[in-house]
Amino acid sequence: MPEMDLVFEAQWRGLLKRLEDQFGMPMDLDGILFLIGIQELGQGVREFSKNEKIDLMHIAVSALLAPYGYYREERRDQDGWPHFQRVKPLPEMSVKEQEQFMREAVVRYFGEHLPEVSSPRR
Repeated sequence: MPEMDLVFEAQWRGLLKRLEDQFGMPMDLDGILFLIGIQELGQGVREFSKNEKIDLMHIAVSALLAPYGYYREERRDQDGWPHFQRVKPLPEMSVKEQEQFMREAVVRYFGEHLPEVSSPRR
């Protein structure tokens, strides 16, 4: 495995561990996307309907891809939910490549928005 991949894997596993410790449950990419969606919505933790949970996942993906120029937040509706516009199409990627891209975007997100979660403990 190339050195960069090893560094990234260490960052990813460290982030998973920190989130698992913080929330007291195993985490995976979908769980992290849900957390990012809640964070981006900015309304705190509450009960969400099934459709709202799906919307939270879309918010997370859009927010994660915005720094790469694929989406931009267009507006917030009357209930405070963000709406994104696709700026450019995503490149063709295999499922494995998509997952890796999202994992990299998640590590970047936590590094920029919540560095205390993404940085290793000292």
